[in-house]
Amino acid sequence: MARPVLEPRTDREVFVVPLDIRPEHIDENEHVNNVVYVGWLQDVGTAHWNARFDDETRTKWSWVALRHEIDYLRPIQPDAAGIVARTWVGDPQGPRFARYVRIEDAEGRVCAQGISEWCLVDARTLRPHRIPADMIAPFSR
Repeated sequence: MARPVLEPRTDREVFVVPLDIRPEHIDENEHVNNVVYVGWLQDVGTAHWNARFDDETRTKWSWVALRHEIDYLRPIQPDAAGIVARTWVGDPQGPRFARYVRIEDAEGRVCAQGISEWCLVDARTLRPHRIPADMIAPFSR
């Protein structure tokens, strides 16, 4: 059973990324394939990280996906335009962050939503690291 529609937290920035529907995204059922959504969850989270942190920070730290969970609510058709992803983060739990994503059509209807769990790692050693307090502010309102 699908969970209720995810609502952005009022204390978090909602980062919006436009999504393009490409021919290779369309499956034999004539809508965006489920696997594409997993890529979008990763791409949207990466875009948010890259937009809020400088090269030095991104060189020092990296993120490893631990889990993706997606609810498919409405198919996206091959000719769809105006598709966007809205993403925000939850509270850090040691080295882990939950990232929430809603994928919406041009009318604002939720087509899919997902929760990804990410782990902050030292980019050189790939060892998990507690999320520093100063890393939360760029994701906040």
